[in-house]
Amino acid sequence: MLEGKALIEDTDMPVKMQIQAMAAASQALDVYDVFDCRSIAAHIKKEFDKRYGPGWQCVVGSNFGCFFTHSKGTFIYFTLETLSFLIFKGASSSSS
Repeated sequence: MLEGKALIEDTDMPVKMQIQAMAAASQALDVYDVFDCRSIAAHIKKEFDKRYGPGWQCVVGSNFGCFFTHSKGTFIYFTLETLSFLIFKGASSSSS
C-alpha cells in the first residue's frame, strides 16, 4: 500500500464504494509503474466489473479532460500520488 492519501475531488458514490475505488487504485500503483496509466486503469476497471457488475470505465493520468454521462451513485474523481483517477459506470441510453 502506498503511504500517500487519496484526495477526493468529487463523487456521488456510497462511502464503501469510494473506499474500494481508492484501495483498487493504491493496489494498482503497487503492481504497475506510475507511468503505465493504461494498465493501472485496466486493473481498476476489471476489479470494479468483478465486484459491481460490468460496464465500469476508468481514466487515469496526470492531465486529461473528459465529458461523460454516468449512472447515479457510480462516480468518483480523486487524486493519489501524482495521478488523477476517474471511475464511473456508464449510464444506459434508456435511463434519464
